[in-house]
Amino acid sequence: MADKIKILVVDDEPQIIRVLRHILTAHKYVVRTAEDGESALEVFSEWKPDLVLTDLQMPNMNGMELCRRLRKLSDVPIIIVTVRDEEEAIVEALDTGADDYVTKPFGTNELLARIRSTLRRAPEKAADIIESGDFHVDISAHHASINGNELRLTPKEFDLLVCLLRNPERVLTHTYLLQQVWGNYYTEQPEALRVLVASLRKKIEPDSSNPKYLITEPWVGYRFTTHAE
Repeated sequence: MADKIKILVVDDEPQIIRVLRHILTAHKYVVRTAEDGESALEVFSEWKPDLVLTDLQMPNMNGMELCRRLRKLSDVPIIIVTVRDEEEAIVEALDTGADDYVTKPFGTNELLARIRSTLRRAPEKAADIIESGDFHVDISAHHASINGNELRLTPKEFDLLVCLLRNPERVLTHTYLLQQVWGNYYTEQPEALRVLVASLRKKIEPDSSNPKYLITEPWVGYRFTTHAE
């Protein structure tokens, strides 16, 4: 239940803290706050929140280092709050362990949707059968279908689809996807990923020029949803 979900808000701006506390408590979340990463770690250790919502730019210990520290302690969901011109910082934070992000100024509905999506996301599982939304994949048989229709995929297209299905609604950075599909030695070859994404879209999207499943997050990576709108 939402009234039992605990959210730790980390930001050094009192006004942002007040706004976030008001929004979250109005929607029945339990909220505690911290003004930097160091105090956030103390609250986290004592309180064990269900989700951490953190700014990146803070004194003493910034949000990036907080993500690193939290990932050594827990798999707690982390959403970062940042400004629109910090693409490199967003990518680094996601690669470090954050699950999602919202940019300032953010709308209440967007923020709450990101929180709900992140909280309900199941941990990645290595199951041979994946059934999610419009998709069905049998990994051992190397078979995939959408709405009951077989997908004829190349091995790399299949690997990419499996990776996406195991991380629905999560922002996946270019680096992460390159590592998952090609391995650690291919993280500096984004063009290969763009070509692969384009070819997969042609096979799963009703209109590849207006994708509904495999959504581009500009400068960051991709987000995958298992239901077309």
